[in-house]
Amino acid sequence: MDKSASAVCNFFTKGLCEKGKLCPFRHDRGEKMVVCKHWLRGLCKKGDHCKFLHQYDLTRMPECYFYSKFGDCSNKECSFLHVKPAFKSQDCPWYDQGFCKDGPLCKYRHVPRIMCLNYLVGFCPEGPKCQFAQKIREFKLLPGSKI
Repeated sequence: MDKSASAVCNFFTKGLCEKGKLCPFRHDRGEKMVVCKHWLRGLCKKGDHCKFLHQYDLTRMPECYFYSKFGDCSNKECSFLHVKPAFKSQDCPWYDQGFCKDGPLCKYRHVPRIMCLNYLVGFCPEGPKCQFAQKIREFKLLPGSKI
């Protein structure tokens, strides 16, 4: 049963839906962060197998093609995201530390990096010239707190 046009099951998000596949609502785990641009036009053929969100949510809209390509969008009622190119050139400091709360809506660039296994073990002979990430999130303890 294709549930791509139905709403997300509120009971499932709370872990309370007992209907399983018989439930008429979608059971999304929140991994779909951006609205499907094909679904918006009624052209998505992937249904439940689509990796994008099939729900209209202004906070999760995909980036506007014209604004990202040409720096301008003439559609006054465009509902797609208009991200300034200057922000896209800067790496997100939160993402570089391990997690960005804004996810795909972040105005900075998210560059996925593979962790250096030598660094994780304790020493990387390449040092700062290593092509892999060598930064682990540092946690600061508050005065009086214990590990």
